[in-house]
Amino acid sequence: MSETIIGYKKSDGEIVDTQSAPQGCEGCEPIPLGNSPEALEILRHSTAHLMAQAIRELYPDAQFFVGPVVDEGFYYDFRTSEKIGEEDLKKIEKKMKELIKKKIPIEKYTIEKSEAVEKFRNDDLKQAVLRNIPSEEVSIYRQGDFEDLCRGPHVPNTGLLHNFKLTRVAGAYLGGDENAEMLTRVYGIAFADKESLKEHLKMLEEAKRRDHRKLGAELELFMFDEEAGAGLPFWMPKGARLRSKLEQILWCSHRQRGYEPVRGPEILKADMWRTSGHYACYGENMYLTEIDGQEYGLKPMNCIGHILIYKHSGKSYRDLPLKYFEYGVVHRHEKSGVLHGLLRVREFTQDDAHIFCTPEQIKPVVLEVVEFVDAVMKKFGFEYSMEISTKPEKAIGDDAVWETATQALKEALDENGLEYGIDEGGGAFYGPKIDVKITDAIGRKWQCGTVQVDFNLPERFDVEYVDEDNSRKRPVMIHRAILGSFERFIAILTEHYAGEFPFFLAPTQVIFVPIASEHSAYARELSERMLDGGIDSEIYDRNDSLNKRIRQAEKQKVPYVVIVGDEEVKSQSVAVRDRRKKEQYNLSADDFMLQLKKQLEEGKI
Repeated sequence: MSETIIGYKKSDGEIVDTQSAPQGCEGCEPIPLGNSPEALEILRHSTAHLMAQAIRELYPDAQFFVGPVVDEGFYYDFRTSEKIGEEDLKKIEKKMKELIKKKIPIEKYTIEKSEAVEKFRNDDLKQAVLRNIPSEEVSIYRQGDFEDLCRGPHVPNTGLLHNFKLTRVAGAYLGGDENAEMLTRVYGIAFADKESLKEHLKMLEEAKRRDHRKLGAELELFMFDEEAGAGLPFWMPKGARLRSKLEQILWCSHRQRGYEPVRGPEILKADMWRTSGHYACYGENMYLTEIDGQEYGLKPMNCIGHILIYKHSGKSYRDLPLKYFEYGVVHRHEKSGVLHGLLRVREFTQDDAHIFCTPEQIKPVVLEVVEFVDAVMKKFGFEYSMEISTKPEKAIGDDAVWETATQALKEALDENGLEYGIDEGGGAFYGPKIDVKITDAIGRKWQCGTVQVDFNLPERFDVEYVDEDNSRKRPVMIHRAILGSFERFIAILTEHYAGEFPFFLAPTQVIFVPIASEHSAYARELSERMLDGGIDSEIYDRNDSLNKRIRQAEKQKVPYVVIVGDEEVKSQSVAVRDRRKKEQYNLSADDFMLQLKKQLEEGKI
């Protein structure tokens, strides 16, 4: 049986459908129906339109804004007079399946933009879309009675869209503007075959079980208070212990690799941010205020503080590379619609560092950072990949400087046989970067660490060093973060481990359960001994039954639950329930302490 071709990939990488492919499509690569990234883009975009058609048939007054393909599948934003909730998704899916059976042709036609403005004159959402289209010609896709402004690509007919699932309903501000109208957004996912869809839905269920917001509440790690402000996390005692352990592990690793700790203020005069380019390129994400008649800005990044510390005293080539690191608290004005637990917040702490080096030192410095990344990711059991991101639209500096910096990153990875992808236009506004994307226990990818090469800020702040021949030269500035931010990385760790943190990281490592009140003194003695050894424990000696206290302890997902009674007090031993080995055993208290101290050592990087 011949393959069903649903589109083409042009020589410049553009994906088009069978209707949009130029005559003969010279140099085009056919895209067969399947689960390739190119095929899924076409399938998911088409399923979004199928969903919109079904919604229009069920809710005739529905008006549609945009329906793009996103990493998690697809969505459509729309308004209707009826409230649509999760309970309505099955009804929409049923209507979609009816439309699939009809194998409705999907047709493309093109009209002048002015004609489209007139055609959709009574639809303010379509008018909003048209205002954002720069060309004087627009394309429209039609299937049955439904049509929408769209660039495509789409499959030839609805009969190819069998394997989909609508996943959730959310609210979304029109155009992402918090001051605009709230629209309804329905998300969905689609694949070319049932098995892939089934596996993905299974992963989504597992992701719900691992959701860091749910586990964070159950394990009392962190909280949010909307009255205090959205996107501002509060760390509860257990979460603060977890975070402190992660910070200490990274602190030791930085010092062993020659980094010096520094700390800058969280607010600086706005003129500093103007000089750096943040004000022009990042100003909409900053919090600005006025003090004594002068404008100040809360820092969204830590770079300027490290530059000023560098400049405080003269530097020579012998000082380079010079490595500063800081657990720097930053504030960014994220829109409320994108806030998501610890993964997207307005205040967070970066494990930030800036390395000042000569141009000749870029390669070894970048490779040393990549080695650091590798050590950290292996410690936490993450697979990872790297991507080089190039000059974005909003950027400072000459193209030649950007090309030099980008080439330096490529050469550092190429010469050491390290694989990477390219993200065109994804760089920071001051320089290209390597982004580190990790894969968690259930196969999801997360953006974490970054390595950025910057020739521009040293120029803007007149940063210098004295070279071997006594001439003054500009250092290169390498911006880097291994985790990205503690908040985001802890969210990912929580979901990766499903709340069952390894011993060296667990906020509570041991819970003691005394059989009776007379055994509590022995539990306290052991707990104090553990605290002296850097091990956190709790004692469950409340007035509940023994079985209930054991169940409560195990729900906390701690590495060890320790039962103590007459026999343990008499023999100075412990009865251990080991989560990792999934077994129970008895040890002397001394041997148990030795075992735990050995596991603490496993946390070193």
